Amino acid sequence: MDTSTALIRTLDQLADLLDQAAGTPPNSPTPCTDFDIAELRNHIVGWLTAFTDGYTADDHTCSDPNAVTVEGSGADQVRAAAARLRQVLPDALAHPLKIGEAGMPGDMAASMILWEYQMHGWDLAQAAGLDWAPDDDTLEASLKFAPAMLTTDFQGEGKAFAPAVPVAESASPLERLVGLSGRQPMR
Repeated sequence: MDTSTALIRTLDQLADLLDQAAGTPPNSPTPCTDFDIAELRNHIVGWLTAFTDGYTADDHTCSDPNAVTVEGSGADQVRAAAARLRQVLPDALAHPLKIGEAGMPGDMAASMILWEYQMHGWDLAQAAGLDWAPDDDTLEASLKFAPAMLTTDFQGEGKAFAPAVPVAESASPLERLVGLSGRQPMR
């Protein structure tokens, strides 16, 4: 499955999950220790809006994720971003995505975004006591990408990602991705 299809499919599932999690107390902790539910929702919607603005802008520059206000559960904003992305992907992946002062190849950025939203979907589902089951094909794409990002610069004690958590050889693709990303795959 190509990254564009995987990303849109994951965003559609994430929007549904945001709707399902709407009644969860906003201060509920999540496995992403930097965020409670409300902060995670803000992060998801703010950054998805910024990335989508970058992919759809003529100069491919992301907007400010902190300027976004989440409306309700944020699900409709995620659906709107996915609809905008459907119009430009995969063609937009050929252009660098400008995130702040830095640029990243568009296809690499899409792989990073896919991985991020698979993980944050899992974080949200765990905090809300809900199921999160992205397609194995979309998860396999992230399992191929994530190791290149999870270098010692970014993963370890006190870094953006905790050290990888070992998982059983029989672990599902989601459990492998969760463990690789430094989270304990068990609920």
